Amino acid sequence: MAEQILILDFGSQYTQLIARRVRELNVYCEIHPYNHLPEITDDIKGVILSGSPCSVREEDAPDLDIDQFRGNVPVLGVCYGAQLMAQKYGGNVLPSEIREYGRARLNRVDGHFDLLKEISLDSQVWMSHGDTISDLPENFDVIASTSSVKVAAYKVEDENTYGIQFHPEVTHSTEGKRLLRNFVVHICGCAQEWTPDIFVESTVDALKAKLGNDKVVLGLSGGVDSSVAAVLIHKAIGENLHCIFVDNGLLRKNEFESVLESYQGMGLNVKGVDAKQQFYDALEGITDPEGKRKAIGRVFIEVFDQEAHKIQDVKWLGQGTIYPDVIESVSVKGPSATIKSHHNVGGLPEKMNLKVVEPLNTLFKDEVRNVGRSLEIDPNILGRHPFPGPGLGIRILGDITPEKVAILQEVDYIFIQGLKDNGLYDDVWQAGAMLLPIQSVGVMGDERTYERVVALRAVTSVDGMTADWCHLPYEFLQDVSNDIINKVKGVNRVVYDISSKPPATIEWE
Repeated sequence: MAEQILILDFGSQYTQLIARRVRELNVYCEIHPYNHLPEITDDIKGVILSGSPCSVREEDAPDLDIDQFRGNVPVLGVCYGAQLMAQKYGGNVLPSEIREYGRARLNRVDGHFDLLKEISLDSQVWMSHGDTISDLPENFDVIASTSSVKVAAYKVEDENTYGIQFHPEVTHSTEGKRLLRNFVVHICGCAQEWTPDIFVESTVDALKAKLGNDKVVLGLSGGVDSSVAAVLIHKAIGENLHCIFVDNGLLRKNEFESVLESYQGMGLNVKGVDAKQQFYDALEGITDPEGKRKAIGRVFIEVFDQEAHKIQDVKWLGQGTIYPDVIESVSVKGPSATIKSHHNVGGLPEKMNLKVVEPLNTLFKDEVRNVGRSLEIDPNILGRHPFPGPGLGIRILGDITPEKVAILQEVDYIFIQGLKDNGLYDDVWQAGAMLLPIQSVGVMGDERTYERVVALRAVTSVDGMTADWCHLPYEFLQDVSNDIINKVKGVNRVVYDISSKPPATIEWE
């Protein structure tokens, strides 16, 4: 791997955002928990210490031997990271008299220091901390302040070690990206050569060396991640890649046929498997969301395993795992509490006795799309909204039947096609419809009806970690509602979900 920035995670909700901002500068970086350090190599050009929900004053606060980096490579402590360095080297961190959270402005900026080059006086920054640095160690100098925070930024004399008590990675810090560029490019000396084209070239070379003449089997979903992973592996090993696309009976309307057609146009070796009935049989009578997810996962493994065994001498399982999946599985304090089973099906490599190849496991979702563009993948695939692995199975609340799937497919088709026809699809991060386990009274043609209710959901987001409900035009929602009620037999009421994540999840189950 080329030069990189090492980001050490102390548990901040913003750590991934730091990485995204560094990547936007065309510089490669990796996140590692502060207590699981990688091998320190010459490729590491600088270290960023993240924020944390903890206080450095706590007895069991996260700690790190910073001397292994100080003086060897540039170091930037952000919030908790800045406080940790100040306290470790003789300074003092105390509870803030007033919790410092939200927008603030720098009323002192010493632009002589490289970190603050071209940072404006009165620049807006984002604070988020309950402690403050009251006293700095002897050889630490204040280089920026706000009206309420004397030590908003500091530098250690005669070395490239800095600390800031605000978050440059969030958009509320209006010149935060410039500050990070100052650190990564000017102080660490990174060349900004990590581009999608370079990633494709180096990844294909690495895949060729790793896989040789071995065969790889990969499960396609029609989504961005598996599609880009497949094309990368195909560029490396050609016909030795065997792709399987399973119809679990829970896909969108006409999706099985249209996705298969698009893959064959890309030259991929894809086999489509109609396994609808096996999934419906396994789901019969199950209403619990986790029960449904596990049943769908189990049958997928069975079907995929059966099909993969028809291919001789397969040694590898290709997966479209992306970087957030990797980070979340090795968090600072172990994996977080399970909100719902992850849609990436676990258990396949063990069951099939295969090695795993994951060419995208260092990329964020937007970077996967950029790599896809570099590979000239169909924009319709790259721009496709995320779709849950269990498909409509978790958008039908209650038990699953083919009749319910058919109703929801029609509703979903009208909604998604409406977004496309009205130029709204690309403004939405994810959209879909939910079939609710209730019926409501209505009137159609002077007759009383007692039929199903559907909920429409559309959100805006960057990576799905948080999401806001989408403010779609009322006229559009009115037209879609009329279309659904008039065209989908069995539905007489449409509602629109206006909850954000958190506290709600994007999917209902």
